[in-house]
Amino acid sequence: MTGANPSSAWGPMEVVNNVTEFIFLGLSQDTGMQLILFAVFLFFYIVIMVGNLLILLTVFSDPRLHTPMYFFLSNLSFVDIAYSSATAPKMIADFVSDKKTISYWGCITQMFTFHFFGCAEIFVLTVMAFDRYAAICHPLRYTTIMSTNVCTLLASLSWLGALGHSFVQTLLTFQLPFCNAQVIDHYFCDVHPVLKLACADTTLVNMLVVANSGLISLGCFLILLTSYTVILFSLRKRSAESRRKALSTCGSHLTVVTFFFVPCIFIYLRPSTTFPLDKAVSVFYTTITPMLNPLIYTLRNGDVKNAMKRLWSHKFSLKEKQKR
Repeated sequence: MTGANPSSAWGPMEVVNNVTEFIFLGLSQDTGMQLILFAVFLFFYIVIMVGNLLILLTVFSDPRLHTPMYFFLSNLSFVDIAYSSATAPKMIADFVSDKKTISYWGCITQMFTFHFFGCAEIFVLTVMAFDRYAAICHPLRYTTIMSTNVCTLLASLSWLGALGHSFVQTLLTFQLPFCNAQVIDHYFCDVHPVLKLACADTTLVNMLVVANSGLISLGCFLILLTSYTVILFSLRKRSAESRRKALSTCGSHLTVVTFFFVPCIFIYLRPSTTFPLDKAVSVFYTTITPMLNPLIYTLRNGDVKNAMKRLWSHKFSLKEKQKR
């Protein structure tokens, strides 16, 4: 193949690159549809930013929410802001741009940040399931199990694990040579669409990507399902009120998990083959889930709703005092 021997992907040879930028095909090439998508996704992005920032503000400002559950919820909100920002602003701008391009190094940066915050979301959701398991199945030991030090450690490990995953994923992709192909059939730089442009044998890299991304998604999803199965069995001996409250909290979490993990597993737990459906499926975990998270966790969570009411009432009372 032009520019490199297939073995150069893993040999000591220097990687040859003739590509300085990539071109996105985006979600649609129809001008009218692009304008509609521009308005829709701009609205989605505003909802993501406002909703998650509101959760962060509420959790940090209300001492009653300084608990492990809301500590991890604030981590999740921060992740959602950063995660969606890795792809949404560029995608929204491209809807009204004639030329949908991204530089070679811009593509590397986008892939790294996307997988860093995406993997962080996977690990944070998994830790949140463990927190619910500890709270419901071991209520008397909960404060000991989920101490401040333990919460800090779990959050730190989540971020460090995500950093390692993203570094490996990006390195595996961009140590390959890119000769002439520039057109990415997607709306952001993701592994499978970019690997299709490499002018080298990507078989081994594809297998490692499945192991790195697909197995992480599937493994954490199975851990989550196991946690909730144990929780459901433990609720049989509880009172009706305890069951209702626990199921409400876990139901919110399980809704988020389903919307996020199922599309991720569909995309990453397979060889480097792309389908027309992939771009639509990707929208779920890049945009829809970060938008739904604040809505689900506020509309179905009495503590957060009450904290928001206290926050707004305090804000209005301060304004009244200033007027006087």
